[in-house]
Amino acid sequence: MASALYPLKFLPLYKNVIWGGNRLKEYGFNYDPLPNCGELWALSSVEGRESVISNGFLAENTLNEAVEIYMGDLVGDKVYNRFGTEFPLLFKIIDAAKDLSIQVHPDDELAQRRGMPCGKTEMWYVMEADEGAKLISGFRRDTTPEEYTAALAAGHLEDLLHAENPEPGDVYFIPAGRVHALGKGLMVAEIQQTSDCTYRIYDYNRRDADGNLRQLHTAEAMDAIDFSGVDHAHTHYHAHLNETTTLADCPYFTTRLIAFDRPMRKNLEEVESFVVYMCVDGLAAVKTMDTIVPMHVGECVLVPAVADSVELFCEGPAKLLEVTIDTADWTDGPSEESDWVAQFIGGLREEHEHHHHHDDHCDCGHDHHGHDCDCGHCHD
Repeated sequence: MASALYPLKFLPLYKNVIWGGNRLKEYGFNYDPLPNCGELWALSSVEGRESVISNGFLAENTLNEAVEIYMGDLVGDKVYNRFGTEFPLLFKIIDAAKDLSIQVHPDDELAQRRGMPCGKTEMWYVMEADEGAKLISGFRRDTTPEEYTAALAAGHLEDLLHAENPEPGDVYFIPAGRVHALGKGLMVAEIQQTSDCTYRIYDYNRRDADGNLRQLHTAEAMDAIDFSGVDHAHTHYHAHLNETTTLADCPYFTTRLIAFDRPMRKNLEEVESFVVYMCVDGLAAVKTMDTIVPMHVGECVLVPAVADSVELFCEGPAKLLEVTIDTADWTDGPSEESDWVAQFIGGLREEHEHHHHHDDHCDCGHDHHGHDCDCGHCHD
């Protein structure tokens, strides 16, 4: 069975939303007749929005169907034993022509208490940023629920929140529980747990196409919010050409950046899970298992867990996000505590590497965007 597998590529899923832009047309995506594409779902296992394979003999099958057939050979035995036929990660490109709503995601424990399989921890890699564009990630300082409720009622919630002006290449990790929002003028790659649960807290009194105020989830959000202050939200890292740099390392995913201008070969024998390559700049190709798959910005290639190695090619300088799941320490499953421990260890590693002038350094954070987060339809 394993010999029949090969690196998989997928058809994009487009979502028209009230805040969406049209930058993705510049990268060759055609989402007509939609007026915009605020969210491109590049790789998804969300029920009703499963990605469809576009290459090879598995073309026209969904990702979920491929996992059902190949199980651990495709995603890794530990991943399959935990998640079954649901692929555990969701990959998106977010194009914000207007401000997104201020929102929060539940952690695993709260989501499961409310009948959902998991919470949502996520990360952003900033691909484009207009001058003056900003995003929100967490509170400026430790805040009480009473302060938060009063500010929300008075329409001054933003005064309590930590905002930054990101630049292309910046990375933001958004753990479940962190209040956050993308501002207008940003396009980001988003990697998250496979969850479509978002609690919308504030939406600038914006109305939908029918003139109705958009639904808020302020009551549901209260139990989800982490009221801790955030000193800085972006991840500090130092990328070097033709090297691999860790951007995020948490129980749900490990993401690395590969910026390269010449062919690279990577040994995957010690990797127990699948590997996803997502193109965020330039033109590239992935070769493994006797198959080569070209890709451009916004596309993903899924390398099966049974692959021993991979070769990466580019046409001029390119950047790929390399995403895996570290299953080495898996027991009963990721927990909120282990998520925060990962961030703490990441911070210690950052300090250590700063003082020792190491090149590759990791910081952990989490980020968002789901279907509940904004209304709209998804189209093949």
